[in-house]
Amino acid sequence: MALVSINELPENILLEVFTHAPARQLLRCRLVCSLWRDLIDLVTLWKRKCLREGFITEDWDQPVADWKVFYFLCSLRRNLLRNPCAEEDLTSWQIDSNGGNEWKVESLPGDHGTDFPDSKVKKYFVTSFGMCLKSQLVDLKAEGYWEDLLDTFRPEIEVKDWFAARADCGCTYHIRVQLVSENYIVLASFEPPPVTIDQWNSAEWTEVSHTFSDYPSGVRHILFQHGGKDTQFWAGWYGPRVTNSSIIITPKMTRDRGPLHGSA
Repeated sequence: MALVSINELPENILLEVFTHAPARQLLRCRLVCSLWRDLIDLVTLWKRKCLREGFITEDWDQPVADWKVFYFLCSLRRNLLRNPCAEEDLTSWQIDSNGGNEWKVESLPGDHGTDFPDSKVKKYFVTSFGMCLKSQLVDLKAEGYWEDLLDTFRPEIEVKDWFAARADCGCTYHIRVQLVSENYIVLASFEPPPVTIDQWNSAEWTEVSHTFSDYPSGVRHILFQHGGKDTQFWAGWYGPRVTNSSIIITPKMTRDRGPLHGSA
């Protein structure tokens, strides 16, 4: 029985095979021949893969600039901050300032506090009467994002944080987020003025959010830092409470320029 070349299979069969193949391998398979390249570049293939992975539904009607890139960004999408809700105490956080009685973890709602809007969040980090700051430095390449994906398409980066004061004590809240190069040069920054909350407040939780888009090429790390202190200088943990922080790279692309190439 004569052997049959895979390229002799009907194109619809090859397309079905590619639908089940690992996505990163497909980027390398583009180099095999012009037939494979053309099939792997088909919108139909990446729509099928998105549907198979549950990234879209059959009735999806939102515009997508590049389905291939959309697939990869969806597959990588998650919160890049570890231990955002204090479930593992202070694990994964770098303590940059530990003033007063230092950082502490407490359970919601806490003394003179309120419930968090999301009932799944059970704990928060709390600061003291001296400045308390903590941070995480996210390595994007280690998280699966390769250079061409970041530099060519510049996917939007959504940053969120939540903070609250105790009702019986004023406080000041700080946040700083920076997009950083391989050599730790700051390429873009979000650092709003500190927020001061007066004593005898509602103790409600407030969300802070910012979206980075059309940022310079070369982003390889994201620095996230937050914290603060109380304004009464009381011993104990009366400063701002923070929890449910997140950094998410979305499937929304700032730019659409040329084919996507795989990582080395």
